[in-house]
Amino acid sequence: MKLDFARNMKRNIAASAVNSGIRLLFPFLNRTLFLWLLGPEYLGLNGLFGSILGVLMLAELGFGSAVISSMYKPIADDDRDLACAYLWFYRMVYRWVGSIIFLIGLCLLPFLRKLVHGNVPPDVDLYILYLIHLVNTSASYFLFAYRGSVLSVHHRNDVLSNIRTFTSIVQYVVVFLILLLTRNYYLYVLATVVFTAISNLLIFRESRRLFPDIEPHGKLPSENRRRVLSDVKSIFLHKVGGVISYSFDNIVISAFLGLVAVAAYGNYYYVVTSVSGLIGVIYGSVIGGFGNKIHTETKEENFRLFMKMGRLTQMCILWSSAMMVALFQPFIAVWTKNDPTLVRHTLTPVLMVLYFYVNQSRQILLSFKTAAAIWKQDRWKPIVAGVVNLAFNLAFVIWLPDDYKLDGVIFSTIISYVAIQIPWETNVVFTYFFNRTQARTYWLTHLGFAIFTLVLCGVTWWTVSLVSLDGIMGLLVKGALAVVVSGVLMSIVYRKDIVSVFGQLCKRRTN
Repeated sequence: MKLDFARNMKRNIAASAVNSGIRLLFPFLNRTLFLWLLGPEYLGLNGLFGSILGVLMLAELGFGSAVISSMYKPIADDDRDLACAYLWFYRMVYRWVGSIIFLIGLCLLPFLRKLVHGNVPPDVDLYILYLIHLVNTSASYFLFAYRGSVLSVHHRNDVLSNIRTFTSIVQYVVVFLILLLTRNYYLYVLATVVFTAISNLLIFRESRRLFPDIEPHGKLPSENRRRVLSDVKSIFLHKVGGVISYSFDNIVISAFLGLVAVAAYGNYYYVVTSVSGLIGVIYGSVIGGFGNKIHTETKEENFRLFMKMGRLTQMCILWSSAMMVALFQPFIAVWTKNDPTLVRHTLTPVLMVLYFYVNQSRQILLSFKTAAAIWKQDRWKPIVAGVVNLAFNLAFVIWLPDDYKLDGVIFSTIISYVAIQIPWETNVVFTYFFNRTQARTYWLTHLGFAIFTLVLCGVTWWTVSLVSLDGIMGLLVKGALAVVVSGVLMSIVYRKDIVSVFGQLCKRRTN
């Protein structure tokens, strides 16, 4: 069955855009309330628990990604029995995963206090809070988390996005009331457990309603099971590298610099992930379509689609980078009320923007790589990159002056991306799916974008720096100026691309 890529992508992007807007606005308000009502130490606890549980979620091993990629072909071939067998296998594995995560999490309890440098807030029990977070993480694997794969392989991420939008709005309204009325951190964390369960139940209901013929039954043939297990071995290494690259950053900061440093890093990282989430609307909306087209169209047609989506996302990335360079520090200053422990020097936001650009520039390639199930060929890449990142983390934290230790952690990740991950994964995709001639086109396109990004960021930052206003009014004026300057330059250089995108949107709306 050949899916309608354009139609599905359009509604996926629309739903994901709304969801990303909610995920941008409400977590920002939530984080702001935390800072103003509870203090940065509580933000540090959230960041630390998230990093620890990120390590525990390695127990999932990558079964979800492996099973979803394996289901693309049965759906394309209309082989419903095999798709159902994959779903049955997926459910069985996730039940084991939830149990393993919970048991390993319990084993970490005696070592929990050693991961926090300095004091914790006096009115909380570190162990009780950790157990609540642990239950929230492990329980999701029992509550129909596997059913989301049915929607993903049919390129219906819009349904998932709509469910997450609805539950997020209700959840944040509830937790806002909890923070404002009680300032009870325990109730705040318990609310996340309840809404995780609600979200999974809604996904279960909608997947059964839309695709009632895909149910977990039947036995997966041994050959298919071996293929999934082979992919899992490679995906697991990718996940380990990802955990080393991100989760260990927070753990290193907590262990060496303390919870306030975790909160400061978390604020800057939050801005980056929020903007990344908006661009990620495109990535998440095309993976299912890529997976279907890989099995229904030629490699040349796939490359044209890949480059077209790449140019669209890269334009969003470079414009976002210019806006962030100009507004990052003024925004953090207004947001944190110029708290000297949370507002870093200028190098920190510059490095965060560089991290954002480098990481986001590889995402469309990773989306295609995931859809094509290319994992084994570069399975050692994330491990090597993760070890390099961790080594530089420790070296910079130990040797750099105190004011620059946090910057060293950020720069470590950039080094691992530029020196190891990007060259390796690009070479793999253009060796095992596309070809060398197409690789040259890809690299030249990215080189052009990188050069223009430097120019755009420099001009936008210089223009905004001429404005001497501070506070909220200064932020608004600087934001408006940044939009105008970067927008004019973008429209001059990429006029044809912009006209083409809007022309297609208007045409589809008319049709």
